[in-house]
Amino acid sequence: MSDLQGNGPELPYAAGALKLRIPFVHYRIEYQDFIQGAILSCVPLGITAAMVKVLGIPIEVAVLMVCINNFLYLLHTSFGDPSVSGWITAGIPLYISYLMGFDAGPERIQALIALQVLVGGIFLILGATGITRWVIKHFPISMRSGILLGAGFASLMRVFNPAQPFMGKMPIAFIVAALGSFFILFSAKALRFRAKSNLFAWVAGFGIAPGFVLGYVCGLITGEISPPTGVFDRFLIAMPMGDMISSFSAIGLGMPSASQWVAGISLAVVAYVLAFGDVLVLEAMIEDCNNTRKDEKIVFEVSRNHLITAFRNIFQGICVPFLPLCGPQWTGGQALVVNRYKFSTPEQEPSYWGGATSIFWGMSLAMVFHPLVQIILPAKLIGFGLTLLIQGYLCIYLAFAMCTTNVQRGIAGVMGAALVSANYVKLWDSPFWSGPTMALIVGAILYFLLEYDGAAKEKETV
Repeated sequence: MSDLQGNGPELPYAAGALKLRIPFVHYRIEYQDFIQGAILSCVPLGITAAMVKVLGIPIEVAVLMVCINNFLYLLHTSFGDPSVSGWITAGIPLYISYLMGFDAGPERIQALIALQVLVGGIFLILGATGITRWVIKHFPISMRSGILLGAGFASLMRVFNPAQPFMGKMPIAFIVAALGSFFILFSAKALRFRAKSNLFAWVAGFGIAPGFVLGYVCGLITGEISPPTGVFDRFLIAMPMGDMISSFSAIGLGMPSASQWVAGISLAVVAYVLAFGDVLVLEAMIEDCNNTRKDEKIVFEVSRNHLITAFRNIFQGICVPFLPLCGPQWTGGQALVVNRYKFSTPEQEPSYWGGATSIFWGMSLAMVFHPLVQIILPAKLIGFGLTLLIQGYLCIYLAFAMCTTNVQRGIAGVMGAALVSANYVKLWDSPFWSGPTMALIVGAILYFLLEYDGAAKEKETV
């Protein structure tokens, strides 16, 4: 078990080993994180276009699938896992390329079912046996830092890439939103203002929301963002549950063929390798929380995270096949929750769990109400871009803080560069040789060549 502990007590829970925590009983709803989540409700809806195009799913069914997936995120924080969970995002292009090799219609849906259940099986086996716990315990600091650097670089490269829409389509709105959010979240001056002004401390408690609103207003003024339309077309989103079950699940279509199960194994392994990096990022962020806030002990158990992620993938694979798959952490959302918790006093935010759960209560409930989604949707690129920026900033900050020697920093830098650039999938005609896989191989070689000293370690244990 990987326990990252502060000095204070762990938040109480029910149901023994399940560590069940219920809103208003074990923690309060943090309305600031709830509002942040509601604003970001437009971000997960971005995958619906790919689901419609690749899987042939009607848009109403795709939106329903996203909503169900979002509510299942609450399993983590409700049952003792501090993860603000998400997709296995880095592999989405690989999943799409893989699925396009099957005939459109039921065969392609069944191929996705096989892939997602296989991913769930890997999480289940590694979580139940404790293999991943052992691997993480012995994982070198330089390689941890390299994965964090790679995750940070990948996020920031996406934001500053001129081909991406953030700076290309809405430069003024996005820059205003980014500067406002970064000032509130990370500025030393902002920390002083928080201490001096109760009003500023209250505004800063909303995280990215003030910056988002500023950017949205600027975008409407400059014409970079179109005004919302169709706000009052309906009150709740459509919920075609019967159509989803009968036409787009294993219950209605039947289980995949043996050949589909075999075909999905290698990509399922790749998906887990991608997700493994998210687990390391999550561990580092929770450790940062415990180092900063000593009043509460936040316990992160790798096995618990894996078992809940396994359940999500297996359940959704059978009942709600989900193109981005189910991952152990959403780094952007995790960064928002961690940052607000770290810079709040125990009076402002008594427990980590209130913020970590409230962000998904806000996001999930907002997605059910059609008017809220339609109001926020025009500025979805601002919300998405802000989470990428904050994710990149915090990942790089944590990566640098981990390393204690120049050799570790050098290995981390090379590994981070490999993660974002060493993509040999097309060159070597296999999904296994993706950037994260190559980064792990490069990092391991450099670690054993430059840093590892077996003789010194032997002396330490004597």
